[in-house]
Amino acid sequence: MKNTILFLTVLSAVVSGLEVSARNADGSRWHIIDGGYSIRWDIRDDIPHYDHIEMSGEQVSVVYYYGVNEDGSFSMERSVIWPMLRTVPNDTHASLTVRFGRDFLSGMTVDGKPLEDEKVESITFDGLLHAECTYGNADVKVTSCYFPSTTRAAVCEEYTVTNTGDKTVTVFVPAVRNVTSTDPDAGTEGSYTLIEATGHLKDRTYSIAPGKSIVFGASIKGLKTPQVEIPTDSGKEKAEREKFVEMICNGLVLDSPDPVLNTMFGFAKIRGAESIFRTRGGLMQCPGGEAYYAAIWCNDQAEYINPFFPFLGYDRGNESAITSFMHFARYMNPEFNYVPWSVIAEGYDAFGQFDRGDAAMLAYGASRYALALGDMETAEALMPLIDWSLEYCRRKINGDGVVASTADELELRFPAGDANLCTSSLYYDALRSTAWLIETMAEEYASGGGAPDNGTAAGNPDNGGIAGPGGTEEAAARAVDLRAQADTLRKNIEKHFGAEMNGFHTYRYFEGNDVLRSWICIPLVMDIFDRKEGTVQALLSPVLWSENGVYTEAGTDVFWDRATLYALRGIYAAGYPDKATEHLAAYSRHRLLGDHVPYPVEAWPEGNQRHLSTENALYCRIFTEGILGFRPTGFRTFTLRPQLPDGWDHFTLRNIHACSDRPYDIIVKRSGKRLSITVRQDGRNILRYNVTEGKAIEVSMPG
Repeated sequence: MKNTILFLTVLSAVVSGLEVSARNADGSRWHIIDGGYSIRWDIRDDIPHYDHIEMSGEQVSVVYYYGVNEDGSFSMERSVIWPMLRTVPNDTHASLTVRFGRDFLSGMTVDGKPLEDEKVESITFDGLLHAECTYGNADVKVTSCYFPSTTRAAVCEEYTVTNTGDKTVTVFVPAVRNVTSTDPDAGTEGSYTLIEATGHLKDRTYSIAPGKSIVFGASIKGLKTPQVEIPTDSGKEKAEREKFVEMICNGLVLDSPDPVLNTMFGFAKIRGAESIFRTRGGLMQCPGGEAYYAAIWCNDQAEYINPFFPFLGYDRGNESAITSFMHFARYMNPEFNYVPWSVIAEGYDAFGQFDRGDAAMLAYGASRYALALGDMETAEALMPLIDWSLEYCRRKINGDGVVASTADELELRFPAGDANLCTSSLYYDALRSTAWLIETMAEEYASGGGAPDNGTAAGNPDNGGIAGPGGTEEAAARAVDLRAQADTLRKNIEKHFGAEMNGFHTYRYFEGNDVLRSWICIPLVMDIFDRKEGTVQALLSPVLWSENGVYTEAGTDVFWDRATLYALRGIYAAGYPDKATEHLAAYSRHRLLGDHVPYPVEAWPEGNQRHLSTENALYCRIFTEGILGFRPTGFRTFTLRPQLPDGWDHFTLRNIHACSDRPYDIIVKRSGKRLSITVRQDGRNILRYNVTEGKAIEVSMPG
């Protein structure tokens, strides 16, 4: 096994689409195996090639920089991140991060000879990373497996050495143990101890018969000083990682006619669910990317992934969602100054230099989350934050009737004017969701499901006139008012942002904007279809669309996957399933089986297409909210508006947890020009519908 430093330069070319190499028949590098959540790259003449992938556990994250060198040997470096080993200054990026290039196979011999002429036969990813290598001077095959511990501050490796010959071989495996300490002045808690070690403390010699194998493990761990070291059993750690992957893959299962979509959906769930860290401030779902840990953001967590966790039914995900909302709630203030963009340093600090529309993100995410989770206690806890955020947005409405903010979530990387389309659209959706939420809570109160609020949020009568859900009549009146505000805002969005752009009947992103922007998709996602035809045409035109999805702004080569994922969701919602599926399929094949796999990415050129976690929730929401048209309207109620492309005869989501106390399946089948929809729970069909495609239906789940 050889490590290389030069591959970082090559990688930039690869992910930029500059590398030319041999491909499978369909043009992809990887292929799906075993009919499920596993992909493999069979090494032929398409080398050298290098890639990177991130994996996470509760105490550690790791980016594996791996690949195959020109001579066919394996290349591996590990960038290990310990979010709870904080460095100085203790800011957004203060997670101890160290590169390791150690080769745990170095020094191993077969019949007294070191391994030579290494050739990688295949690399596989199934929630763990596997590399299978042979050697020109020995009849052995070594399969290496790389993965993080699910609960400990360690990344683990397991090596399987198999005798592929017809004679017994003698294999010597040296013990490795290297202990280093970090600079005590660089850590918030002094020096940290880093240990690279094999699982065996002494050198070992094995006799391996033909066809037989031996297994040994290794790990890299980080400890606070002093902290008792607990031995690492890579076999047990691997079993725990596999158990986690299986659990996530079995929750919210997609069954569509396209195996690429099914597989990428499964992987996306893993990446979104694994990136949750057990910090001093509670469980925190974090973006990752060697930069963003032990911290939360109003867009990544509140807007993108939190509303998805109730669908997945992952307990730690839901706990992290509530933790994030409660952290932001600490920054509510009677003066209605903007809340910080992010809560950092395990919850002990915050960051945010101006208003990005964060209150709209919080109101949108928290109201949708509360409805989908369907838990009264959680809704009561979130209501003060929702109310405060709505009131903040109301107070920011400008003379044109739209919501003013300094920027959007791109934080002035691109101009956003004094009021942008995204912030107002999020606020519009939040008003609608909150109307349903307070009606639902009032009904629960009336039926004895909770104690009535005293008419104020958080029991504070001096809160700017914000009212809690109150009684049934008060809730009904407030819901009417919220919907009236939403209707007025929708009209003002049309008046202020509606425009002819590059010949398309769509939106300008802000007053004075004369260049098409990717975020024109946002109204579609929020059920604003006034300019759907022109907006869809603009999004899919060569002016904005590329093989990497939509450009952030026409005329640039910058892309952020989050915009593409929102756009695809919106195109489905707007009633263009054939166009959406064509582009979703191409995008998914590129991301899952191309040169940089297997997840959505953050951006390019910024961040080198790192595998941030929350984009994966946006990918999954294409299917739940775009194709299926699932919108929570109560703790046990939701609407569906399925949109299937002509080539699909079925679409199923199994083990859905949203808006129900027990998981259920939604099965959609094509029947001529109509769709048959079945809701199945506890092994029996409980609801059936037959509708015209694109028509919304209201579903009430049993309590």
